[in-house]
Amino acid sequence: MKILITGSTGQLSRELQLALAGEGKVLALGHKVLDLAEPGQIRQQVRLLRPDLIINAAAYTAVDVAQGERDRAFAVNAIGPGVLAEEAALLGVPLIHYSTDYVFNGRKAEPYGEDDQPAPLSVYGESKLAGEQAIQAVGGEHLVLRTSWVYSTHGHNFLLTMQRLLQERDSLSVVEDEIGAPTWAGTLAMVTADMVRKWRGGNGGPSGLYHLTASGETSWYGFASAIAEHLQRQGLLRAKIEPIRSADYPTAAQRPLNSRLSCARLQRDWQVELPAWEAALKQCLGNSGDVRMDRSA
Repeated sequence: MKILITGSTGQLSRELQLALAGEGKVLALGHKVLDLAEPGQIRQQVRLLRPDLIINAAAYTAVDVAQGERDRAFAVNAIGPGVLAEEAALLGVPLIHYSTDYVFNGRKAEPYGEDDQPAPLSVYGESKLAGEQAIQAVGGEHLVLRTSWVYSTHGHNFLLTMQRLLQERDSLSVVEDEIGAPTWAGTLAMVTADMVRKWRGGNGGPSGLYHLTASGETSWYGFASAIAEHLQRQGLLRAKIEPIRSADYPTAAQRPLNSRLSCARLQRDWQVELPAWEAALKQCLGNSGDVRMDRSA
């Protein structure tokens, strides 16, 4: 089986390449070869490679910057995935795509289900919702997996930023009233690989939209505190963390206060195991060895 993965150097793509290495020939393409903002390039590469499975792990994720770059965000997050879906359908192969909790406004009191009405608060959220809709409109075999608060030991993400700031500063304020499930990219990759195996074996669930996050919930402050505990055990913690309200930390893009996603449908249809976010964080940090300051975050 040939598996085409977009976004070769991204945090999710890296983990997918590891998780799927035993499932076939993995072809991971970066934006210089397959740029989601270039429909012609997408079509050319897919038709050249003729993969048996396409996994779109690339995305425009600069949430605040997207407020001023609407066209670019929609090109990468909406138009590009739609073209991938069209090419996958022409080949008769499945497409797996990842979306986000930011398609919701966060005003619901309970975790969001797949049937809840999206109402994004930001350009980023709007563009990711448009990508979901573009894939669904094509009607080919697909999985759209909504996730939340993705992190890893690569790239630019909350984990790496906190590791750096907690070692650099004396104090740090982190938002405590936004709630969600931190989800390690490795968890996403391992669950995706499990779903691919089940799909190939004929015992997977149906195509469609699913929520996929680690289990449990916390705030950004709680997530940062867990990272701080790990640093403290290594004697690397410097900063004291203070909780603040999101209203006291204004950003260009508004975030949902409730980012919790119910994964009940995924567990029912695909019988997958979703680790607690604390256990996944421990595994991620254990895999990375001692934490040292990462100035690329």
